[in-house]
Amino acid sequence: MKNLLFLFVLLSTLCRADDGYRLWLKYDLIKDAARRAEYAGAAQFIAAADKSPVVQTAAQELQAGLQGLLGKPVAMAPGAGGKTGGILLTVDANTNTANAEGYQITRRQNNIVVSAKTPAGVLYGTFALLRHLQTGQSLANLALSSSPKVKIRMLNHWDNVNGSIERGYAGSSLWKWYELPERLDPRYRDYARANASLGINGTVLNNVNASPRFMTTEYLRKVAALAGVFRPYGIKVYLSVYFPAPKTIGRLPGADPLDPQTQQWWNAKVKEIYGLIPDFGGFLVKANSEGEPGPQDYGRSHADGANMLGKALEPYEGVVLWRAFVYKADPKGDRFKAAYEEFKPFDGKFHPKVIVQVKNGPIDFQVREPFSPLFGAMPQTPLAMEFQLTQEYLGFATHLVFEAPLFKETLDSDTYAKGKGSTVAKVIDGSVHGYPLTAMAGVANTGSDRNWTGHTMGQANWYAYGRLAWDHTLPSEQIAGEWVRMTLTQEPNAVKRITNLLMRSRETYVDYTNPLGLHHIMGYGIHYGPEPWLDRAPRPDWRHTYYHRADSIGVGFDRTASGSNALALYAPEVQKQWNKPETCPLPYLLWFHHVPWTQKLSTGRTLWDELCTRYYSGAEAVAGMQKEWDAVRPAVDPEIFDDVAGRLAVQRKEALWWRDACVLYFQQFSKQPIPAPLPKPERTLAEVKELVDIYQMR
Repeated sequence: MKNLLFLFVLLSTLCRADDGYRLWLKYDLIKDAARRAEYAGAAQFIAAADKSPVVQTAAQELQAGLQGLLGKPVAMAPGAGGKTGGILLTVDANTNTANAEGYQITRRQNNIVVSAKTPAGVLYGTFALLRHLQTGQSLANLALSSSPKVKIRMLNHWDNVNGSIERGYAGSSLWKWYELPERLDPRYRDYARANASLGINGTVLNNVNASPRFMTTEYLRKVAALAGVFRPYGIKVYLSVYFPAPKTIGRLPGADPLDPQTQQWWNAKVKEIYGLIPDFGGFLVKANSEGEPGPQDYGRSHADGANMLGKALEPYEGVVLWRAFVYKADPKGDRFKAAYEEFKPFDGKFHPKVIVQVKNGPIDFQVREPFSPLFGAMPQTPLAMEFQLTQEYLGFATHLVFEAPLFKETLDSDTYAKGKGSTVAKVIDGSVHGYPLTAMAGVANTGSDRNWTGHTMGQANWYAYGRLAWDHTLPSEQIAGEWVRMTLTQEPNAVKRITNLLMRSRETYVDYTNPLGLHHIMGYGIHYGPEPWLDRAPRPDWRHTYYHRADSIGVGFDRTASGSNALALYAPEVQKQWNKPETCPLPYLLWFHHVPWTQKLSTGRTLWDELCTRYYSGAEAVAGMQKEWDAVRPAVDPEIFDDVAGRLAVQRKEALWWRDACVLYFQQFSKQPIPAPLPKPERTLAEVKELVDIYQMR
């Protein structure tokens, strides 16, 4: 009865207009009759002898998917025996995969066999087979095999107990804390399905700026209810920790990590958690960062705080993910160096249960950043990658920005930690330093909006993150093409157009907002729109003039030996790439150099002319995106088409806003005319600033 109800709920969604709710799990009838017949002949039944909940979930997903794709029922045949022409889901310890979560999909005796060493591997293999069918690929010579390259592949939700989401742009939180644990929203299962289809195996439920409430028994029972929904999909739950919880919840005098009372409190709390959630994943901690309390409040180090929690977790399988996003308000310093200076001295001093979670770049999820110098610099400490899916600095849910190229840019960067080829990806997957624990985290872009991510195209970032967390070698274009075919259309010309649009979108956004390595010039507080003129804030490193340092000579932050010397944090081979303005790649030029306005660049233009050209061409490229989207109208669901078209219109308007604001502001310093044939902005800088004040509600 449960299986029939699951199928009814899933298949009933197929009768509705496409509002984006189904994400990439759209099992619509295959239009190609020949391909449909090929699949039907190979999928006459499903057999899953293993009765574990995860394998049974895989069988249900496969049955529902096939019935949608083929337009007819596909029977379960637990006792298939010698039958042929079906799909067998098999847990086999002898499966030849790199690790326990890997899978193999082969043809044997006229059956398709999905085999793995563990139930989770079978689930991932099942979704891989469905992806193969959804994208219209042949079953001839079928032989698929894949294993995840990192062990912990998680989403980090910045969700609060009141239902709000910090940096959330798709409605309120998915988690209805006031209804839990008694009522389980059906959406929780759909969330788990989407993640499992990508191989995501962990989720941090609450904001890193954590409420102590999550350590109470009342809320742990709510968390346990969610864990029960996610468990059949191979997903573990994690919690962000409010470091002084022993004081605020436990009524202790303090929360000193070296105090035996504090340690005892955490030991007891961890025991309680595992009593409720036996497969609890562990803790994520933001401490002594942006006002959050931590071990330094008691004269202790990050290692002291992390190790206390690591020791409390020793009897269990959970881990501690300790964030390296820390920086002090130093008007004479360089925030670029902060995480490195705080964590590098503690390499090798962390508990074996601790992973240090590092943002992809040294500042804060900017539109483009050089990779964090911590990657490759801590050989004795497992480092996790933290990406941001929610578009905090990428135009929220009104700008189309496909983030896979951003992720790949970081992952493929060479740290030279152990010679050429020591990429960031190979650092975090343990290849370079042999880390026993490996992890990748993505700050989620989900919310209560019907289509999950606000902007329909934002779903592609969730999808891309999951695919790269599983296998960081996948090309961005392949990922984009998969998502388009599974989510929007399979019409070949439309697939090509939309894939190209996605692939160009990030560079377009960079051009009209932060070209040539400009960074941190967005609207203050909410991080939306342009505000390069900001020179007043509670901290010096929250002022945008701190980063671009524009003056009558030029613009950019000198991070060479003549400036902050942040470049020295990298390996010599990396320094060589970036240490001279004449040879520094243009995308990173103003990250590392204060460049004269009149200096000629490799493009043949002066810095000022190149800056203007990028701003104008980026804004015009959005108009090109609109035309490309208009051309695919016949191939895309009308509701989705209209939604994306409306958001592209907003993006075009705001690209012009960014262009005018930045060109007019920086022109005050360059004293140069806008190069011909580019038209002068039709509004003044004062008018643009007034628009910013309206957006900021100041």
